[in-house]
This record gives sequence, structure tokens and C-alpha cells, in this order.
Amino acid sequence: MRAAPTPHLATGLLLAGAGSVAFSGKAIIVKLAYRYGVDAVTLIMYRMLFALPLFLALAWWASYRQGGGAKAPLTRRDWMGILGLGFTGYYLASFLDFWGLQYVSASLERLILYLNPTLVLVLGWVIYKRRITQLQALAMAVSYGGVLLVFGHEAGLQGPNALLGALLVFGSAVSYAIYLVYSGELVRRLGSMRLVGLASSVACVLCLAQFALLRPMSAALVAPEVIWLSVLNATLCTFAPVLMVMMAIERIGSGLAAQTGMVGPMSTIVMGVVILGEPFNGWIVVGTVLVLSGVFLVTRFGRAS
Repeated sequence: MRAAPTPHLATGLLLAGAGSVAFSGKAIIVKLAYRYGVDAVTLIMYRMLFALPLFLALAWWASYRQGGGAKAPLTRRDWMGILGLGFTGYYLASFLDFWGLQYVSASLERLILYLNPTLVLVLGWVIYKRRITQLQALAMAVSYGGVLLVFGHEAGLQGPNALLGALLVFGSAVSYAIYLVYSGELVRRLGSMRLVGLASSVACVLCLAQFALLRPMSAALVAPEVIWLSVLNATLCTFAPVLMVMMAIERIGSGLAAQTGMVGPMSTIVMGVVILGEPFNGWIVVGTVLVLSGVFLVTRFGRAS
């Protein structure tokens, strides 16, 4: 049944689209920063260093200010859940994504990450024995066929590194899908903003600890361009999209917000071509259409039967 138009529809669509484009810009910024000789461990450390105060502020605001008063105190079980989700959903997913971007184009990275709804579907089948319908299976096959098409083209350009990069980014998508599958209970108890703020803060601390353990402090001496790109990444492409998407969901619902998010892969391809000089050809066009079509079917019609 079609929802009645609301005054917030245009605002919600704008927020969802802007959030998707801003989040997609992360891959472009990461690829630009790699041109200055920085590695994934150092680069994600700077991103999380600048994002940490923002997420701590979000967690505080959601805990004490939103809704006019302090919310329920966190139990030991809550903290264990936050630590686990912060590790899988934000730390591991982010690190694998950054690492993978060393070897694949921003366009392929975004298409792989956009498979996330299909991975949630598979995890639901494995963990909760939820049935996968024929339409869902067909939609998944279409999406993965699109990714394989783009990957096959890129492997001819990048060689063996393309496989490594694609596997790392796919691992990132799996890690974030695990976060989505297991976050439901905590979202209901803590609220989405509070959980995002706390779990992201955990991920930030883990990324800082990872740098301290794996790199000498001299590795923090990077080109000034890396610093400014990391500030942009932490604010415009990390923190701001979280707020915009959450605000969009409040106005238009998660389903329509997810469908509006389809502009993300397309914007990444455009920015990759214009800013990074990445190739653009028929293989990428066809692969993108297949991925978007399959994910659209999964998110829009998957529960019809």
C-alpha cells in the first residue's frame, strides 16, 4: 500500500540521498590519501582520531539530552553487545574496507559493499533459518553477477591484487552485515543514535590501539594533505552521513531511505571517473545496473512471498 504524502517526504529524500553520496565519498578520499604513501593502519587511525570526539558527543546527546532526560543505564550485557558490535560493524568493517581500497577501484568497492542486504538475507537463513524465496535468490544471483562482471574487467587491469582487494572489501561487507543482524535488540533498548555513538566510539578506540601496537609513533608523521583528507573523511564522509541517514529514516522510513541510497554506487562511479581518473566503460555500466537491480528486488519485493 502506498504511503500518503507527508510534509517531510522531500526533506527525508534529500537527507537520504545526501547521506548516501557523502558516505560514498569516503572511498574517493581514501584513494586520494593513498597517493601520499600512507598505509591503511595509519590512515584509518587518523580518520577515527578525528571522528572520536564527534561520536562521543553523539552518544552523550542521545543518552542524556534526546527525549528530555537520562535513559536507562547500561548493563554489563549492554556493554558486551556494544563492544561486539563496535568491533564487527565499525572497526573490522572499516579496516578491511580501507585495506581493500589499496587494491581495487572505488567503483568496485562500492558495488561490493552495496551487496550488504543480500548478505543480511543469507545470515538470516544461516542463523535464524529464515526461508529465502525464489525471488530473493534470483535477485541475489543478479547482484552477484553484476559484481563478478565488474571484477572480471578489473582483474584484467589490476592482476592478482584485484582478487585480494575484492576479498577484503567483501569481508568488510560481511562484517557489517553481522552487525546489522545482531544489532536489533540493542537498537530497541538503547535507540539507534545512542548505539551508533557508543559502538562507533569503541571502533575509534580500537583503531587507535591498533596503530599504537603495529606502528612506531614516527608513522604518524604524514603529509599535511593526509591530515586534511582525514578530517574531511571523519566529518563529511563518516559522522555527517550517520546523522543524515538516521534523520531520513525518521521522516520516510528505512525502506524508502534504503532505496534512495541507490544513488551511492552511482555517485561513487562518477566521482571515481572525475576525481580519480578511474576507467568508465560498458562493463561497469552493465555491472552496476545488475547490482542495483538485484538489491532493489531484495529490499523492495523480497518479503512478498
